[in-house]
Amino acid sequence: MEIGERHIPLNIPFMNGPNRGRDVFIPLDNIIGGREGIGMGWTMLVESLSEGRGISLPALSTGAGKAACCFTGAYAAIRRQFNQPIGRFEGIEEPLARIAGLTYQMDAARRLTLDYLDQGEKPSVVSAIIKYHLTEKYRTVINDAMDIQGGSGICLGPSNLIGRVYQAIPIAITVEGANILTRSMIIFGQGAIRCHPWVLKEFSAVHNSNQNQGIIDFDKALLGHASFLLGNSARVFVRGMTSGRSARVPASRVERYYQTLSWMSTALALSADVAMMTLGGSLKRRERLSARLGDVLSELYLSSSVLRQYREQGETTEEYPLVRWTLQESLYRMQESFRSLYRNMPNRSLAWLLRLLTFPRGYLFSEPSDKAAHEAAAVLLKPSRIREQLIKGVFIHPDTSHKTALLERTFRLADDVSRIERRLKQLRREGKLDSRQLDEQISEAAANGMLSSQEQQLYRDYLELSAAVVRVDAFRDYTQSGQDHNHSHQLAGGAA
Repeated sequence: MEIGERHIPLNIPFMNGPNRGRDVFIPLDNIIGGREGIGMGWTMLVESLSEGRGISLPALSTGAGKAACCFTGAYAAIRRQFNQPIGRFEGIEEPLARIAGLTYQMDAARRLTLDYLDQGEKPSVVSAIIKYHLTEKYRTVINDAMDIQGGSGICLGPSNLIGRVYQAIPIAITVEGANILTRSMIIFGQGAIRCHPWVLKEFSAVHNSNQNQGIIDFDKALLGHASFLLGNSARVFVRGMTSGRSARVPASRVERYYQTLSWMSTALALSADVAMMTLGGSLKRRERLSARLGDVLSELYLSSSVLRQYREQGETTEEYPLVRWTLQESLYRMQESFRSLYRNMPNRSLAWLLRLLTFPRGYLFSEPSDKAAHEAAAVLLKPSRIREQLIKGVFIHPDTSHKTALLERTFRLADDVSRIERRLKQLRREGKLDSRQLDEQISEAAANGMLSSQEQQLYRDYLELSAAVVRVDAFRDYTQSGQDHNHSHQLAGGAA
């Protein structure tokens, strides 16, 4: 048995490599599962992959999102340009909102899936959904974090908290079923027959060894299928005309989102049914059509997980901005998937009819509004209960000089410091301060009794801490960057 060679996946400690053997004998006692385990290796392998798809990769993706919420949110609140935190600029608010909203959604989907697994379910379609979508959202969130952090994101070293996370993204995308395969063939392909209320019964009836009973079962299933199709056609048109208001849903602050999701669910049932009936087995080969149907199914699952989490946590006001942003984003994505589906269905007349039934008043959803993005981004820019919930599980080092502890400490001072700055600006406008430089204004205000000595010291401490936060690591010898941190010195983050 030859073991020892190792691949180097993007310089990340993800251990794997080729094992080789010749004339290898495995004693019966060493077979996993003993005698009953013989021949079950493939099944065991697939079950191990399912664990990665349903548990570890979603946890990895959500953890990356939480880290971005904690570290990049704090950085955006501390890093200043033009005398204000960069997180207040609309250009930064947009990716910050994505980081906050997608992390909230990932955590909700992860928790819902784990609840299913804890109950003994084996949700193969759901595990495919969260493997694909959570790793893709991980990619989006970390890309946004890198854009916001700029030089501090690209300069590797002990002060860089997201660089290695960024490097690892393609590994999560590739392993346990590559994302292209998962989206194109698995999500909708696995669930189309298994989850349909009548198609599986029709197939079973056709293959019934008792021909007479098979005919009876098939006729019953066919009538049920026809009734299901006609009922969905009428239901989706009514819900389209009323924008979902005809759907009966629980009373809630987000009642309209329950209604619109009910509308989209009915639209998916009708569109999937028509696609399967008209394309038959060729739907598997039309992977882009299958992928679009799977995208709608996935967004329905992700949105349902968000609504469930919001309900369980009391539908609080401070949590609402994240819920609103994620649901607006999901509804827009569903709409665009339907639009692409109808545009590319080979039967143009049927595609036009589906579009008329599903969206009789036109395409109504848009991307999250600027207001929704502003309020979602604001969650990451100051301490709050919802921020604590969002970053729960992120490790903050007990050593106060460590970058994680330094970031969090400085972040928690930022809100108090902003109040001091507003007071200084007001005093300057009122003509009570003559100094133009911030450092001189602090000294002048303190000398005239307009700032207490504690406030003056707080501000000076904050300036020192914030300067340390935006510094990045540099090394005399490039080859020492990952080995010898004692020779590092610091450069301003903006220099990169």
